[in-house]
Amino acid sequence: MSRVSIFGGWLGAIALLGCVPVLQASEEVTLTNGYHLLCDHREEASGRVRMFTSQGSDNFVEVDAAEIASVEFVPDPPPPSSKMVKDAEPKLTDADVHQLMAKAGATHNLDVDLLASVVRAESGGNIFAVSRTGAQGLMQLMPGTAAELGVTDSFRADQNINGGTAYLDALLVRYHDHLALALAAHNAGPLRG
Repeated sequence: MSRVSIFGGWLGAIALLGCVPVLQASEEVTLTNGYHLLCDHREEASGRVRMFTSQGSDNFVEVDAAEIASVEFVPDPPPPSSKMVKDAEPKLTDADVHQLMAKAGATHNLDVDLLASVVRAESGGNIFAVSRTGAQGLMQLMPGTAAELGVTDSFRADQNINGGTAYLDALLVRYHDHLALALAAHNAGPLRG
């Protein structure tokens, strides 16, 4: 049985993923407690601030305005080069990706369903996904984090999934298997939070 099993509360943590801004971020909000959140836009009313994941989204995190330490604009990353797309691996099937997640999950004692949920939440299963903050691939690794994990090509599913799984495992160790905190830290960036 994996350290974080499907019955270990991952559904609640994945629901948190829906509330923690991950993709298409245009602002990085730093809270007074040190957490960093990425959001598309914010709305303030009566001393409370809602940070939304994307335009037209109902997903948001709400905090007291006093809890926000700073807000930084995050520019859009450059699009992947045509050479990068030409040199990329051929289209993988869902079964291929599932097999890569199962192998990485077995290596790091993580449930394949958890990894599949992270892939869906982070990239929608798009191997060439690039967020506005520059996170790349299936599990949305930042280039610096990918390099630290030994990932030389974030658009290769095997490298990205192995690196992303190792990173999630390290976060779970750091946060004593508290899945919600590990997932929030994964979304916020390299070992922040």
